[in-house]
Amino acid sequence: MDVSWVHEAAHRPWPLPSMPWVMRQSWHDLLFAHWPVDAAVLRDVVPGNFQIDTFDGRAWLGVVPFVMQDVAPRGVPALPRLSAFPELNVRTYVTAGGKPGVYFFSLDAGNSFAVYAARLWLNLPYFSASMSVGRGRGGIVSYRSRRKADPAAELVADYQSDGDVFTPRPGTLEYFLTERYCLYARDHRQRPYRLEIHHPPWHLQSARADLQHNSMAAAAGVTLPNVAPLLHFVSRQDMVAWAPQRLR
Repeated sequence: MDVSWVHEAAHRPWPLPSMPWVMRQSWHDLLFAHWPVDAAVLRDVVPGNFQIDTFDGRAWLGVVPFVMQDVAPRGVPALPRLSAFPELNVRTYVTAGGKPGVYFFSLDAGNSFAVYAARLWLNLPYFSASMSVGRGRGGIVSYRSRRKADPAAELVADYQSDGDVFTPRPGTLEYFLTERYCLYARDHRQRPYRLEIHHPPWHLQSARADLQHNSMAAAAGVTLPNVAPLLHFVSRQDMVAWAPQRLR
């Protein structure tokens, strides 16, 4: 992955970290499927260290399937079988210390080593899953995921882009949902931390999706409203990440 863009930071809401980044990733064929949810519902399942972030008074939950590529520490070449695999995230939006970020309810991955490493290093809620991703006519992505430890956590979806590429503008809902430059979690001693990330501005497209089965939010203890999700497609997004920093 070419990382010449890493020092381009004018689009960020705060400056780049001063320390060197430690990890790179590239996300492909990504679907953002978002539902509005009651912030009080999320308050029951998000640690109290983090404030629920809302847009026009509403919180949001996202189910995000994609394919990881070029996953590797800085200075290490991508390794076959370890650096490319499907991933499926369930996330919401929080703030801490004035910095808006992402909170993950779950991260399912088709790579058991990645699951083990992320749980060991970051205490993130990663789960091994049986996953398959295919591309059909018209660019349709066929995505299948079932969690090994809990088969009830499942996504069966076909999705594709459906519109011109655009960059979300500050102040819009699309910007609120995507332009996030850190994640929040708690370490093995339940101490809150922030992990900074960096990426170019998002290049979104509207999307169409047939969510044939989606129990991912329910597996996280959240009931989705009976409304159509807000859908966006991303062909590719490159990113780098820093080591986590404990919050005081």
